[in-house]
Amino acid sequence: MPRKFTSRRFYTDAKGRVRPVAGGGGKTGSVLLAGLVVFGAVGYGGAVGLTGGSGGGGPGLTVEERTAEGVDQARQGDAEAAWQEMGLHGLNQTGKHRAECVDASFGWVQYFLRTTPCTSMDRALFTVGDDWGNSAVITVAWVEFPSRGDAEDFHHVVDKPGSGDLEPLGCALVGVADIPFSGQNYGSERDRTTVAVAEAEVATGYLTPEVLDGLAEVAARLPR
Repeated sequence: MPRKFTSRRFYTDAKGRVRPVAGGGGKTGSVLLAGLVVFGAVGYGGAVGLTGGSGGGGPGLTVEERTAEGVDQARQGDAEAAWQEMGLHGLNQTGKHRAECVDASFGWVQYFLRTTPCTSMDRALFTVGDDWGNSAVITVAWVEFPSRGDAEDFHHVVDKPGSGDLEPLGCALVGVADIPFSGQNYGSERDRTTVAVAEAEVATGYLTPEVLDGLAEVAARLPR
């Protein structure tokens, strides 16, 4: 059965399940190069997400399949199980930190929030890793609006490449040196009046861009 696409990063499979499109790229519109994935499979402990890894999902699953299973776990509120589906485990995380929406944003995203105020913004950081010294830091922000219409409009703006972004918390809160978030590994989700935005970057060692993108997609499905 042909794939029925539900967004630029997900499709509905033959069983009616929403699945992420592997290599969908991030907010910057980047395209994953096959050469990077092949490079990751050589010399980095099997490259997290390309083999059995250290967590659930079982050996032989693709990163796309791991991400879909991780999304399912994240929707249920089980962050650790979600990371395990990606072949990783949780290392550290912050609590939720409340922020002023305008102050914690920039670009067109900030302009939108000036003209369409949110009711609240909470941010958090996670670090995840494997048993070979490869790890990632993930930033998540949950932005709530008075109405579904405002949330939907914001979702369109924040998803658009080059539109600006939300400022992450300082990585020192999870014991990691400050790392710039490029927007290349990006995920977002709208649940009624709340929009979740997540990004992931390598903290130590190496993770493939495909895995980083999957981590962001998973993190964006964690309940507020």
